[in-house]
Amino acid sequence: MSTAHAKRLRKSALDVFGWEELRPEQLVAMEAVMERRDTLVVMPTGAGKSAVYQVPGLLLPGPTVVVSPLVALQRDQVRGLLSREGAEAAAVNSSQSGSENAAVWDRISEGDVDFLFLAPEQLAKDEVVEQLAAAEPALFVVDEAQCVSSWGHDFRPDYLRLGQVIDRLGRPPVLALTASAAAPVRAEIVSRLGMRDVHEVVTGFDRPNIHLEVVPFQDAAAKKRAVVERAAAEPKPGLVYAGTRREAEEYAEELSLLGLDAAAYHAGLPARERGDVHDRFMAGELDVVVATSAFGMGIDKPDVRFVLHASVPGSLDAYYQEIGRAGRDGEEARAILAYRPQDLGMQRFFAAGRPDPDTVTRVVSTLEEHDGPVPPTELREETNLTASRLTAVVNLLEQVDAVYTTEDGELEATGTAGPADAAQQAIELGDAHQQLERSRVDMMRGYAEATGCRRRFLLGYFGQGGEQEESCGACDRCEAAELAEEGGAEGGPAVLAGTGGPIPEPAPSAPAGDEHPFPPGTLVRHEQWGQGSVMSEENERLTVLFETVGYRTLSLEVINRNHLLTVC
Repeated sequence: MSTAHAKRLRKSALDVFGWEELRPEQLVAMEAVMERRDTLVVMPTGAGKSAVYQVPGLLLPGPTVVVSPLVALQRDQVRGLLSREGAEAAAVNSSQSGSENAAVWDRISEGDVDFLFLAPEQLAKDEVVEQLAAAEPALFVVDEAQCVSSWGHDFRPDYLRLGQVIDRLGRPPVLALTASAAAPVRAEIVSRLGMRDVHEVVTGFDRPNIHLEVVPFQDAAAKKRAVVERAAAEPKPGLVYAGTRREAEEYAEELSLLGLDAAAYHAGLPARERGDVHDRFMAGELDVVVATSAFGMGIDKPDVRFVLHASVPGSLDAYYQEIGRAGRDGEEARAILAYRPQDLGMQRFFAAGRPDPDTVTRVVSTLEEHDGPVPPTELREETNLTASRLTAVVNLLEQVDAVYTTEDGELEATGTAGPADAAQQAIELGDAHQQLERSRVDMMRGYAEATGCRRRFLLGYFGQGGEQEESCGACDRCEAAELAEEGGAEGGPAVLAGTGGPIPEPAPSAPAGDEHPFPPGTLVRHEQWGQGSVMSEENERLTVLFETVGYRTLSLEVINRNHLLTVC
């Protein structure tokens, strides 16, 4: 990369943002952007992902377009940029009046905007894409890029059309940013966005200042009492994640009755009320926000001291993203999971949804009845499907080459297979996705029930388990092992609050061995499951991510005895 680029980037970072230093990974990614290369950046929450587009955006000729999923997040980002002398930012979204949005477009046409923030829904409008194309953007940024991937826990169908939008804009360089992307998520982000010659910058996933803890329960009422007590006792501010809207409101009410400034946040609340909760939390006026997963994306609050999950998330991707909102200031913070094995039944239900054959057949048949492309709005009316449901079906049909999207964003059947055959292929693909999702639920169970170091397990999921020491010293399992070694019979067994039972002693971790050819990162093949990648090794077991069936944990002894894996 050019040294001249590095000098200009450092000068811009200092002059405009006051940053005396850039992290090495930030600078590498910024240089790739300056070289006009498509770039994928995976950095933990709080590591400065936004800087990767902010600094180059002031040096590139033309506006930087930032696709940002939430209006509140857009507002925070615009406000932050406008506070910097020499940075002009604006947003176009549904919360603004038509005249306000028109004024922004006038400023863009006159070259007065450096950064334009848009929700993906805006890019479904032809007039928006046409106005953007006329502005000739210098950089197309996809923030929270895990939303692109059906593997991603924040999957949003509107993100699926961004690849076509990028083409219609003349293919400006693409920068995809995310805090949580395991291997399959990264691959799908690149594919969905049509990124080319991608420069990937993937930093370490470890957040050593966040203490990891799982508190097991069998009784739902006991769990609820313990969640309220723990949230009340932890240093503030904090976040509690609940599984349903009703639970979020009930926990918030109970915490308020204890004298805490607590509020619920979920998608069922009016937009104004959600915005008020967001603003009060950011301003330090709330002790605790009790939320569904709808809250927290892009939250830039450095002093969150705890994240407490009252329900089990559907994947470690979601869990990592949500606990990453704690301790962004580098100070100690805690991630606590209240775990009932029965709660995973709900997550299996969420992971089990797929379009039915009749619905898929109806979409293909409707398209074939038209002599040419069909606008998505018209197709929704004819098939009587919601926008998100139709997008999910079309996504599957595109992957089996039964449907394609024109440059104008309209849909057309390819005619390569009849409606019934196309539907069957799409359903089979949907079943494969379903298997992948179920494997992620199983990995969440594995983390919750781990007998060894939780941090090692979590990092192993992202393919970085081999970089973690045997004991992290900052999770309940490692602390239990240390107590057992130091106290012996003197102190007796440790007990977790709310469970009434002792902590089982961790199983000893097997030493990293040289007796097998499957260290983390190795590409392998299984006769039944096909190609995969070894993600981690612990306790004489390998965790392998297979392309067709997702995560599988296999015994090394069984692998060697039955010759289950071969190195690719």
